[in-house]
Amino acid sequence: MKYVKLGRTGLTVSRICLGCMSYGTRQWRDWVLSEDEARAHFARAIEAGINFFDTANVYSMGVSEQITGKWLGEMGRRDELVIATKVHGRMAPGPNGAGLSRKHIMAQCDASLRRLNTDYIDLYQIHRWDYTTPIEETLDALDCLVRAGKVRYIGASSMAAWQFSKALFTARENGWHQFVSMQNHYNLVYREEEREMIPLCVDQGVGVIPWSPLARGFLCGNRTREGKAITTRAASDPFAGPYYTEDGYAIVEAVSNVARARGVTAGEVALAWILQAPGVTAPIVGTTRLNHLEEAIRALDLQLSPEEIAALEAPYRPKPIAGHEQPKAAIMLKQRG
Repeated sequence: MKYVKLGRTGLTVSRICLGCMSYGTRQWRDWVLSEDEARAHFARAIEAGINFFDTANVYSMGVSEQITGKWLGEMGRRDELVIATKVHGRMAPGPNGAGLSRKHIMAQCDASLRRLNTDYIDLYQIHRWDYTTPIEETLDALDCLVRAGKVRYIGASSMAAWQFSKALFTARENGWHQFVSMQNHYNLVYREEEREMIPLCVDQGVGVIPWSPLARGFLCGNRTREGKAITTRAASDPFAGPYYTEDGYAIVEAVSNVARARGVTAGEVALAWILQAPGVTAPIVGTTRLNHLEEAIRALDLQLSPEEIAALEAPYRPKPIAGHEQPKAAIMLKQRG
């Protein structure tokens, strides 16, 4: 396994982060693995030297955190593990059951600690931007969690670059702990983050830990040009729709061509590309089959040539924002009350 510092922190993480959204209950998503089915994935990850694990309170409504806590508690040494989770999504009915208010953050941090069966969270992330709560309130609450010893570092997930910049500089102005990582939507068929967010992160020393690096399996060929779904997830995941464009399928073909020439899998090629992308610390790789994890591990040693990278990137065309609420629409709604 290869390791790297997370941004400008002294925290060392594996270059592969195991995404734990795949483990939970099928009552939440029909492609999710159960607790027993997930066990082998955690065992292989730890055996391979992966020390970075990411989940969220909303994944299977807390069950993912429970499974993550159980298997890591049995298989790993806590001081060697980097456990990340997230807060924002709805976890209860009522006006305070979601968002980034002090009330919700404090309550959900305690709930995540119980489910993960740990005394502290290494990386506590806001899952999205909350347009209904002042960022000052959110940042102050997160700072309190760090100072209380419940959280070691704080991070953020998909938002506009201006929002992330505002959060970074607001924290700095107030002497609060700053976000050290950005978990954003980034892969070969969605590269809009290269315009502003990733340059911002590089400039500010923020670690980039992209989600959906394989585009929900699309880059591995889980859906044909004719629209046929090859996997259960491809048949039921509405978020993947924006990938199904002419240039998206052309990129899949380019990945397949490079993979065939190299004698490796498409997954290895797509992950090798993102591992070599400027600013990327560790892609978050979700696995529902053990061979998915093996592909991710092998991708660490696959060095793509400049010519191969150019061929993979050439078909790309600009995309609408996907992965977070578009700021303009959200601001208009807020102004209208």
